[in-house]
Amino acid sequence: MSILKKLGLGQKKREAAPNIGANKIKEQKETAEKKNRYLRALIVICFLLVILITLPGSTFQSVSNYSVGEPWRSDDLTAPFTFAIQKTAEEIQQERQQIRRQTAPIFHVAPEARADAEAAIDSLYRNLQPVLDSFIQWQQSKQQQDGSAANDSLRHLQERAFSNVELDSSSWNTILENYSAVTLNNQPQERTVVAQIRNQVQNLTNSLMSDGIINRSKENLESDEITIRDLEDRTERIVSIESVKDPSEIDEFAQRHLNRIFIPEVAQAAIQIFNQVIKPNLIYSEAATNELLSEKLSDISPTKGAVDQGQIIIRTGDIITPETANVLRSLAEARAQTASTLERWLRFLGESIVIVMATLMFLFYIFLYRRSIFNQPSMLLLVFLVMGVVSLASILIYPIDVVNSYIIPLSIAPIILTIIFDSRVGLMATITLAIITGLVHDNNFEYLVATTAACTLGVFSVRDIKKRSQFFFITPGIVFITYFIIISGFSLTRLSGWENFWPDLLYIAINSVFILFTYPLILLFEKLFKITTDFTLLELADTNLPLMKELMGKAPGTFHHSLQVANLADSAASQIGANALQCRVGAMYHDIGKMVKPSYFIENQNKTNEHEKLKPRMSTLVIKAHVSEGVKIAEEHNLPKVIIEFIKTHHGTSLIKYFHKKASDEEQGVQDEDFRYDGPIPYTKEQGILMLADSVEAACRSMKEPSYNKLENRIHQVVDNHIHDGQLSNCPLTFRQIQIIKDSFLSILKGVYHSRIEYPEDEKQKKGKAPSNEPKQQPEPSNTSEE
Repeated sequence: MSILKKLGLGQKKREAAPNIGANKIKEQKETAEKKNRYLRALIVICFLLVILITLPGSTFQSVSNYSVGEPWRSDDLTAPFTFAIQKTAEEIQQERQQIRRQTAPIFHVAPEARADAEAAIDSLYRNLQPVLDSFIQWQQSKQQQDGSAANDSLRHLQERAFSNVELDSSSWNTILENYSAVTLNNQPQERTVVAQIRNQVQNLTNSLMSDGIINRSKENLESDEITIRDLEDRTERIVSIESVKDPSEIDEFAQRHLNRIFIPEVAQAAIQIFNQVIKPNLIYSEAATNELLSEKLSDISPTKGAVDQGQIIIRTGDIITPETANVLRSLAEARAQTASTLERWLRFLGESIVIVMATLMFLFYIFLYRRSIFNQPSMLLLVFLVMGVVSLASILIYPIDVVNSYIIPLSIAPIILTIIFDSRVGLMATITLAIITGLVHDNNFEYLVATTAACTLGVFSVRDIKKRSQFFFITPGIVFITYFIIISGFSLTRLSGWENFWPDLLYIAINSVFILFTYPLILLFEKLFKITTDFTLLELADTNLPLMKELMGKAPGTFHHSLQVANLADSAASQIGANALQCRVGAMYHDIGKMVKPSYFIENQNKTNEHEKLKPRMSTLVIKAHVSEGVKIAEEHNLPKVIIEFIKTHHGTSLIKYFHKKASDEEQGVQDEDFRYDGPIPYTKEQGILMLADSVEAACRSMKEPSYNKLENRIHQVVDNHIHDGQLSNCPLTFRQIQIIKDSFLSILKGVYHSRIEYPEDEKQKKGKAPSNEPKQQPEPSNTSEE
């Protein structure tokens, strides 16, 4: 009894083991789904928080949108309360410029300047005296004709070099000759040019310093007056700028004065000496001037008058002038300043409701119609990251008055989402972004319509990319033209008011140029989120790539077969609205595994058949291996996952009929599963199209003397066999689409296998030779289930 119980208990444990494993798997799935729910919620909440936190402060604009130059279409507007009229930015700028012109720059008196000038004069003449004495000594030696004249000459030159008196040769000669003549004739020293120049330079310096010498050019001063501060005496006075002289005026005044007193040669020497001793005695103080200027600028009033409560601001039909627009702006700012905390929170609540509802609308669409995006948190993050970046840029740019809101390329987000996912996701993103940014821009209906139209047509322009030039030239052009048409239409409806049209157009042009940044952004998102876009597929569609060249070299028959399959798949996908580019690229790479053993596949064989040396089961393994080898090669060359999935599914789990029949003829009890591909079966429209195109091309290529009816029957047979075999069970192709695919295959294949004119043979060949056709070979095995 105990043994039976033990046996029963053991059986129960064995029965319970699978249940435990199933429960564990179920728990893991529930845990993963719960984690995904939290991640999705976190992504959406973060998106909303970023938008709501960065919303610009509410202006509480109490009037509808308007433009200068257009009629006022609303009811008569009266002032709800008394408010001040704000000055415009231009008016404030004019006042600031006027204050800068009228503010007298401040100069500080340099009390030591006069003493420094006198000291410079004394020093110059002390240095000059040894030169004069040595010259007299030299002249006396020359007159006495003693042997010291040469040494006296050298001593004079040394004294002249060390004197630091900067005079040209002409001035030296004038001073030395005059001094020598007066001294050697025993005349008074006061009659020398040196003494006369000293007296005049000293008098001229004292006179100029009494008036004032500034250290700054008058051309750099905007004001007609200057302020002179004496820090020692603690005095300040404002004088006309004409009463003082700047460095250029000093030089000109000195030349006129000295030329009137001396002959030209002496005046030239006097001017050179004067320039060495003169110094400005009024020093410009930039710090004090800027401090005074800041005080005056801070006193500028931002308002100019007021509007009393109940006063009519504008009547219905009146043209909105710049002055009226300024009053309306002042009313909006006054309303914002007088708004209570409750009103501000209510305004924020209203904006939040609109933004949340727009976001939930987009999220519900993703949940209902794009479940594949919704179920993958990474893809959902990508969607809201793209939308969040452009929304945030628009919100941050809006408060900047000098930058037009049209400069932000909002169409980048829908275009990126269209290229990565599809046009419907792009269109829903367009609507969501238009609502959010239109709300931010003071409920601007014109901005909302222009954004929606431009983004929508931008989405349509990239929904089926064939060339890069299509994106770099056509898309920016379409966006620009759409914006241009919309803002032109709104400008026409205003009867006037074209002042903002041309600036808007300039920013729209910049907006269109910024769309070119979409390409590097897509490449970045491809790397970060490991996705494949049409840009990558366009690059892979190049037959000059190394992998394609390798396939052409090792398996030329397979290469040409792949190109033919690509044409069939591309045409069929286009007919039913599937991704034609994806089908074409998948078809080009689906048989790359045949490069490992190309001679075992019929399209690469000549006269010999390698399978004649193998058993059916071994041949089946070789044929099936091209799928796994293809996956391995694709992974080594970093092909995208979507292409690898084409390689895995292009045969599904179909039966290799030739070797299955051959094995059945040789042995009993052959299992179908041993002669089927490992799969999986196709699960997308594009994979299903590739499977059918591959099988149809191989089947029709093996036909003898194909005709229209034969091709049609063969296509129907191949496609129907796949359907009955369950190979399309997971593929979302409808019967209507399958019929369209058949018709597309037939239209292409009938052109490929059309009947050809039979040319008459050469007369000599008819008489002496048999026809050149080789003897027919026995049927050879194929890698498809239909041949």
